[in-house]
Amino acid sequence: MSMMNAVQVIRPKAIRQIQTEKPALDSHNNILVKMTAAGICGSDGTIYHGTNAIVTYPRIIGHEMVGIVEKAAENAERLKPGDRVIINQVVSCGRCYACRKGRGNVCDHLKVRGVHIDGGFREYIAVPESDCYLLPDCITDQDAVMIEPATIAIQACTRAQLASDDMVLILGYGALGSSVLRIARLLCRHIIVACRTDEKLENARKNGAQYTINVKKEDLTEKVLAYTEGHGSTVSIDAANSEDSLPALLKATGNAGRVMVMGLTSNHFQISPSLITAKELDVRGSRLQNHMFEKAIQMVQEGTLDLKGSVSHTFPLSKVQEAFDLIDSRDPSVRKVVLTF
Repeated sequence: MSMMNAVQVIRPKAIRQIQTEKPALDSHNNILVKMTAAGICGSDGTIYHGTNAIVTYPRIIGHEMVGIVEKAAENAERLKPGDRVIINQVVSCGRCYACRKGRGNVCDHLKVRGVHIDGGFREYIAVPESDCYLLPDCITDQDAVMIEPATIAIQACTRAQLASDDMVLILGYGALGSSVLRIARLLCRHIIVACRTDEKLENARKNGAQYTINVKKEDLTEKVLAYTEGHGSTVSIDAANSEDSLPALLKATGNAGRVMVMGLTSNHFQISPSLITAKELDVRGSRLQNHMFEKAIQMVQEGTLDLKGSVSHTFPLSKVQEAFDLIDSRDPSVRKVVLTF
C-alpha cells in the first residue's frame, strides 16, 4: 500500500499533517494528479476557525488545485501523463432540478472538494477527467491557483448580467473584491469600490475603479448617489459579507438594479421589504462557479486576464501551520498564500 502526505483540519483550530493512502484510479476517478500548488482561500480560513456552516470534520481542505497528470486510466480520452491541469472543485449529481437547469454549482446533492469531501492539500488526488482543465504554458503553477478565484468572480458578474452601461458598486476589497474588480473592469467602465482602508482603495483605483469610497469616513449611499448622478448603482456586489453589508447595498442600489450576495456566513439582519419592492430590485445569490474554468483559461490565453503578482507568499505543505498563522496575523503584505508540493 502506497502512502502520501496530506493536511487535515481535524476540528476547528486543529490542523495536522497526516499520512494517508495514495488514491487508486477507477473508471470514474480516472485521472491521478500529482499536486504542484494549492491556494489558501478565505473559506479555508473559516474551516480552520470553525465558522464555516457547511464543512464536515475531519477534512483534507483545499479547493484551488493545480497539478500534473501522473497517470490516466484506460478510459481517459483527452489527458496524458505530464499534462498540467487545474481541478474543478464542484461535484454535482447531474439529475436534480438545478442540474437539469444547467446549474450544477447549486446541485441538491452538491459536494465541494475540500469542504464536503477531501480536497487538494495532499500529494495526489484522483478525479474524473471531466473535472480537469488543461493549463496554458503562459501561466506558472502558482499563478494558476488564481484561476479558481477568477471563476468565482466571473460567476458573480454573469449572474449579475453585467453590461457596459452598468454603474457597478463593489463593497469590500479583499481577495474576493479584487477578483470581482478584475472581471468587472473588462465588462464596464463605471465602477465604484467601497471599503475601509485608503491603501486598498488606492490599489482599486490603480486596477480600474473609477471612484472609491472609504466607508469608515464617508456615507456609502450619499457617495454612491453622487457618483451615479442621483440614480444609485445599477449592480451592487457584496464582497464584504459583513453584518450590515446587504442592508447597506439595498439602500445604495437604484431602481431596477441587481444586488449580488456571495457570502455563506449566517449573519442575521433586519431588512425592510419596501427597500426591495419600491425599487423592484433583484437580489441574487452567486455560489462557487458553473462551468467557468474554460472561460477563465481562455481569458488568460488571450491576455485579457492577468493573474501575475497576486501570490505574495508560498510555503511547502509541511509548513501549513505557519501559512495559516501568517494569514491570521493580518499582515498587510499578505495577498494570496499558496502551498507548494
